[in-house]
Amino acid sequence: MSDNLKYTAEHEWIKIEDGDVAVIGITAYAQDALGDLVYVDLPDVGRKVAKGEDFAVVESVKTAAEVYSPVSGEVVGVNDNLSNDPELIKKSLEEGWIAKIKMEDAAEIAGLMDKEAYDKFVAEQDH
Repeated sequence: MSDNLKYTAEHEWIKIEDGDVAVIGITAYAQDALGDLVYVDLPDVGRKVAKGEDFAVVESVKTAAEVYSPVSGEVVGVNDNLSNDPELIKKSLEEGWIAKIKMEDAAEIAGLMDKEAYDKFVAEQDH
């Protein structure tokens, strides 16, 4: 994974591109916990989301998990490829992102974890 990613305690990753657009997906930890993915309920483009609000759902053969937005803003893109192949989430950041959000306040990412902090957080979850 790329070093410029930030992570949430709910196991989302966020990558900033073009200054104020956040690309969001779920981490390998969340993917492993879910198992085989069968469906992704994507948000509507144009939808306004608040930081911490659930805006998508990833369903697996075991369960369904909400995806929470790490930032406030407007959904400006969704990964339509996931509708036909939900397992793309597991392939790579480039193929497996869920949505792009134009951020209202880039300062919101300041409280998110870097890779080292997230790895430590996950290690503590497993104990």
